[in-house]
Amino acid sequence: MSLPDSLTIVRIATVPLVVVLYAWNFHGHAYWATAVFVVAMATDWFDGRIARRRGTSSPLGSLLDPVADKVLVLAALVMLIGEGVAPAWMVALIVVREILVSGLRLAAIERGVVLSARELGRIKTWAQAIAAAVAGFAAAGAWSKDVAWWFLLVAVLATWISGLDYARVAPRVLRGENA
Repeated sequence: MSLPDSLTIVRIATVPLVVVLYAWNFHGHAYWATAVFVVAMATDWFDGRIARRRGTSSPLGSLLDPVADKVLVLAALVMLIGEGVAPAWMVALIVVREILVSGLRLAAIERGVVLSARELGRIKTWAQAIAAAVAGFAAAGAWSKDVAWWFLLVAVLATWISGLDYARVAPRVLRGENA
């Protein structure tokens, strides 16, 4: 297993830890949960950079990398609802888009088409990750929950703009054509 793939696996493995740290109510738990989340999300940047530099891209990494990002970000956002900083409607809109695009990817695979990550999708991932980090630190008391709300709104907008980009290519993909 390559180093980038290992970093992706580590990112997935941190999800239960982030969830437990948000759920376990001890002094500073939101700081710890958010710090682990931020470090885990940083591995996304590193694994991509290492894979590009070495010219090593694996089928496992191509499959697991976006899954790792989704489960980590969505787990953090769901837990932040309970912390009172992430409005449930915002998180629901993000979850719905992620499920719809994942469904489109599965439909594409069934037709022999690989729907690779699009640039807007990468921007969306980082908008969500930054919003989750800001909300996590707001839950820890580092700044106002209003700041988190605005970052989450930007993430929701980026998420749905990216989703519309996928919707634009969906008809071609569903006909079995490359996007």
